[in-house]
Amino acid sequence: MATDNIHIKQIVSSLPDTPGVYQFYNEDMGILYIGKAKNLKRRVSSYFNKNHNSTRISMMVRQIVDIKTILVETEYDALLLENNLIKKYQPRYNVSLKDDKTYPWIVIKKEDFPRVFYSRRKISDGSTYFGPYASVTMIQTMLDLINKLFKLRTCNLVLSKENIEKKKFRVCLEYHVGNCLGPCESLQSKDEYDLSIAGIKDILKGNINNVIRHVEDQMKEHAVMHEFEDAQLCKEKIEILEKYKGRSVIVHPTIHNIDVYSYVDEMNSAFVNYMKVMSGAIVQSFTLELKKKLDESPAELLSLAIAELRQRYEGDAKEIVVPFEPELEIPGVQFIVPKIGDKKKLLDLSEKNVRYFMKDKMEQADKLNPEHRIERLMTVMQKELRLSEKPYHIECFDNSNFQGDYAVAAMSVFKNGRPSKADYRHYNIKTVVGPDDFASMEEVIYRRYKRMKEENQPIPQLIVIDGGKGQLSAALTSLERLELRGKISIIGIAKKLEEIYFPGDSVPLYLDKKSETLKIIQQLRDEVHRFGITHHRNKRSKGVIKTELSEIKGIGEATTEILLKHFRSVKRIKEAKLDELTAVIGTAKAKIVQIHFKKEE
Repeated sequence: MATDNIHIKQIVSSLPDTPGVYQFYNEDMGILYIGKAKNLKRRVSSYFNKNHNSTRISMMVRQIVDIKTILVETEYDALLLENNLIKKYQPRYNVSLKDDKTYPWIVIKKEDFPRVFYSRRKISDGSTYFGPYASVTMIQTMLDLINKLFKLRTCNLVLSKENIEKKKFRVCLEYHVGNCLGPCESLQSKDEYDLSIAGIKDILKGNINNVIRHVEDQMKEHAVMHEFEDAQLCKEKIEILEKYKGRSVIVHPTIHNIDVYSYVDEMNSAFVNYMKVMSGAIVQSFTLELKKKLDESPAELLSLAIAELRQRYEGDAKEIVVPFEPELEIPGVQFIVPKIGDKKKLLDLSEKNVRYFMKDKMEQADKLNPEHRIERLMTVMQKELRLSEKPYHIECFDNSNFQGDYAVAAMSVFKNGRPSKADYRHYNIKTVVGPDDFASMEEVIYRRYKRMKEENQPIPQLIVIDGGKGQLSAALTSLERLELRGKISIIGIAKKLEEIYFPGDSVPLYLDKKSETLKIIQQLRDEVHRFGITHHRNKRSKGVIKTELSEIKGIGEATTEILLKHFRSVKRIKEAKLDELTAVIGTAKAKIVQIHFKKEE
């Protein structure tokens, strides 16, 4: 991949061995890619000094006509700068940080006697912002707690010292119902109000213990001064705080001020969940989706997510829990990859949040666009089952017999991931004597696809055989006879451990128990069982009935069918009167039937 561009060679040769950010430009001076490096010269040179496995990287390199760099002090500075530039310019070949909506913040307004409320807009006006939060419900929970503990104003009056001294305002209904302490008429001092704001900030930062200790001190002071009503109010505040804290603590309370990041890779996207833990309580949680563009490694994607979320949430934790080491160093910060203990539990909980986010996102997309669900599911099945094409049409086979008799087989059909019951079929085994599942499977597969070939019907992309290696081999024999092997993918599923077998491979595949692919295969199998058992039960029942009626000398199979069709059961035939039987099969045969059943009595 050596470049012939002299200008590019000169730039690369003169690059320093220091941290920085590089930008690749195309001939229109549009930015193709923005990257960060611990060593600019080594990193940028790597694009031009080796062959790349990725087609997209090769395409990008061929378009580069100019390179610009920005030097920084540390690799972490480079990562932050890279992240900001990517968001600003959104180059074609960079990872996309997906934000489907504007998330809400809790705002402490910069003003005299600050109001506290939530907003979806973050404005650089000097106000203090906490968030963003993943949902309005989470914000409402926090604001409800704040409103129970502190009586803050909700009006938008300009409560400057001058306006209050001039008595420009009068208390409103909120004061009279006890929701505000009346700072507009100097009924509450600014110092007292600011203490409430400080307590709110501590709660939003997760420092609930600090607030509890402060309220406890207030309660003791009121008790000493015999202000028992105020002491009781403080006690009620402590109970509210303890109740909230008890709901929030999920690990040991000594775990304080750490960040947790989990990572899940899914097709062309990566998902990273961030959790902020203070005093053993999760005070913040957010999941970020990163859309891949090149062959970015998990470590590289995790690093980018940490830089973005740490900057977004103004993170200052000195300890970060991660599933694996990212590709960055942050001065004064330690990365921990836990294997056991409370921090491992936190990491598992973070991953659970990722998977819930992915599931919710997938379900929402499926609801909005059912065709999207089909394509996504087909793509997943193709990947997990190593298929050459997407399995829009799947047929599943099972056979059964009763002590070697009444051998039958059944076929269920799924199209676009759903049952197509009109296409279900059942088969009576014709060429096999005795309980031989392998031979029965071979017969049914041959009959099914021989007919499809003769009638030029579209063949399925996948055949599922309910059984292990033996049944799978039998089915393959028939496909070979029909010259269809290799033209239709075929797998077997063993019942006990849900083992998936492939032709010519003795080692089974074990799909994740939560896999959509496994659920579809299980549903196919359940459907073929249900359909096959119903047919088998009907055949056995008819066999027993026909045997009982065929024992009557002088009554043939045709007469038996007529009697069963009219009376529906042998019991009703036994109870029928002579004239009823005569009306159906004539006088002579009616007498024969009646005499036979009277002899049995």
